[in-house]
Amino acid sequence: MPELEVEHVSVYYGTNQVLQDISMTMEAHTVTALIGPSGCGKSTFLRLFNRMNDFISDFRHEGSILIQGQDIYAPSRP
Repeated sequence: MPELEVEHVSVYYGTNQVLQDISMTMEAHTVTALIGPSGCGKSTFLRLFNRMNDFISDFRHEGSILIQGQDIYAPSRP
């Protein structure tokens, strides 16, 4: 089982879509690098994992993010 699974994740700030349909897996004990130009969404993507985007007004996401098989955005999570 992958350590991290991102499945069809899209991110919106209000009506502005900033990430579109991202899917990927990351295995445990591996190194993964996110590279790209300034403003392409690397930080927005990483903030999904610690839920820091929750504090930004008008943030919403679609899709699922599982860490060790647990959906971190499941309704039962605080």
